[in-house]
Amino acid sequence: MTDPRMNRAPDGFQPERDLPAGFLALYRPLHDAFTPRQQAIAARRAEVLQAAHAGRMPDHLPPSEATRGDWRIAVPGWCRDQRNQMTGPADDAELVVKMLNSGAPGVMLDLEDSMANQWPQLMLGIRNILSALRGELTYEDRKRQRTVGIEPSSTVIWNRVRGLHLSQAGLLPAGAPTSATLFDLAMLAFQVEPETLRHPLCIYIPKSESADEGRWWRDVFQAIAGARGWPADAIKCMALVESHPLAHQMEEFLHALREHILGLDLGRWDYMASLIHFTFADPAWVLPDRNTIPHDVPFFQRVRFLMADICHRRGALAIGGMTALYPSREDSELNTRALAVLEQDKKNEATCFMDGAWTGHPDQNAIAVAQFPVPNQLERRPPGVERYPDLRPIPKGIGRRSVEGTRAAARTVIRYRNGVLNGKGASLLDGYMEDLATDRIYRLMIAQRSRHQDVPITDATGQAVPHTEAYVSRCFDQALEQLVGELPRLKDAGTAETMREARRRSEELIRKGWFNPV
Repeated sequence: MTDPRMNRAPDGFQPERDLPAGFLALYRPLHDAFTPRQQAIAARRAEVLQAAHAGRMPDHLPPSEATRGDWRIAVPGWCRDQRNQMTGPADDAELVVKMLNSGAPGVMLDLEDSMANQWPQLMLGIRNILSALRGELTYEDRKRQRTVGIEPSSTVIWNRVRGLHLSQAGLLPAGAPTSATLFDLAMLAFQVEPETLRHPLCIYIPKSESADEGRWWRDVFQAIAGARGWPADAIKCMALVESHPLAHQMEEFLHALREHILGLDLGRWDYMASLIHFTFADPAWVLPDRNTIPHDVPFFQRVRFLMADICHRRGALAIGGMTALYPSREDSELNTRALAVLEQDKKNEATCFMDGAWTGHPDQNAIAVAQFPVPNQLERRPPGVERYPDLRPIPKGIGRRSVEGTRAAARTVIRYRNGVLNGKGASLLDGYMEDLATDRIYRLMIAQRSRHQDVPITDATGQAVPHTEAYVSRCFDQALEQLVGELPRLKDAGTAETMREARRRSEELIRKGWFNPV
C-alpha cells in the first residue's frame, strides 16, 4: 500500500502550467519556511504517542501567561450566532449549495475527513469553495429540470483544509513533499479577493495536538496575509479539538491564535479515536460497541464543560460535534428516530453551555438551532468546573462489548474504504454517516479487542469469543462475502473488486497499526 498520508499530483502534472499563474512565486517561500516545521510537528506527535504507550500520558500544562494573563477574544457580529454549523465535502457541489441554502448560521466546506484524499477530489473541492465564496456555485436539479444556485444569506462560510499529518507530492522539484495544509491554505488565499467576500476568509483548523501547533497556524496565517498585502489578522479561524493531547491545552491553543481564532469545536468522533489510540495499552479502555456508547459519557462531558468554561472566560465560541445517525426521507421510522436522537444530543450540548453544534443534513438544521434558544451563551459559564479535570474517566458500566459490534465494525470499514477507492470520503451506511473519523474508531476498536483478549467480547449466548488474528480475519471474510452478495442493492459505489480491495486495505491498516487519521 502506498503511504496514505501522501496525496500525489497525477503523472504529467506541470505546476508552472497547471497551477494558477503566479501561485508558485507566492508558495515557494511559504514552503521553505513552514514545511520543515510541519514535518517536525509530525515527528513530535509520534514521540508523544509513543510516550503514552509507555505510560506517560498527556496531561495539563503548568500555569503560564496563557492561563494567568488578562486577554480576551472579540467575536465579531457576523459570527456571533453559530448555533448550527452544517458540514460536508467540498467536492459535492449539490450538497454545498443545499447546505448554504438551508438557513444554517454556519456552513463548513470540507477538504479533509469527509473527502477522499485524492488529487481530482482536492482540485474540485477547491474550485467549489472559491465559487461558493463568490456566490456563483450551482448544480443541476434533474428532477425539477432547473439550475439551482446559492441564495443570498448571512451564513458564515468556513473552510476546512487538510491537517498537519498529511503531505502533498508532485508540486516541487525533485519530488520534495510539501505540507498539504499549507498548500490548501495558499490555494484558497491566493485566489480570493477580500473585497468580494461578505466576511473575512475563515478557516477550520483540524487535527491539532498541541498549543505549539497553534503558533504554526498563526505564523502561516500572518505570512500568507503579508504575501497578499492584507492586514496581519485578516484570516479568521475556528479549531477542532479532535485529539486527546489538545484537550489538555485548549486555553494555551486559544492564546497562541488569539488574533485569529473565534472558537473551538469538539470533534468528538476523532476525539474518541484519539482517546482510544492514546490509551491503547490499557485494557480498561477497551470500549464497548460504538453505537452503544451514550453521547453524554463522562469522557465527552468533561471536555464539553471544560471547553465551554475556557472559551467563555476568554470570549470565544464553544461548538459541539456531529450526530452520526442520519435522517432519511425514504424510511420514516429511521427518520423519526434520527431526529429524536439529534434533539436529545443537541439539547445536551446546549445544557453544557455550548454555543452551537454540527450537523450534516439540511433536515437537521431547524431542530439543532432550536436547542440553543439564544444566539450564543458567551456570557455564561458552567458552574463548578474544575480547571484541571481528569479527562480519562474509565468508561465503566456503559454499552456492551459484542461479537455483533465487531462484525458491524468490519462491515463498516470495508464499505468506508470502498467509498474512498471510488472517490467518496463520507458515506451513508446503515443509517449512519461514516467518514474517516468513524472509520478510525472502528479500526481501533477491532485492534483493541485483538490486543486485550482477556477483556470478554461476547456472542449471542453470552460466551466470550477470543479475538485472535484468525478470528478477526474471519469476521472480515464474512463481512466481505455478505457485502458482495448485497451489491447492487446497497447502492454503494464500486464493484465486487473494489470491495475486495477495500477489505484488503482495511485489514492491512489494522494489522500494521496505522491508526493515525489516514
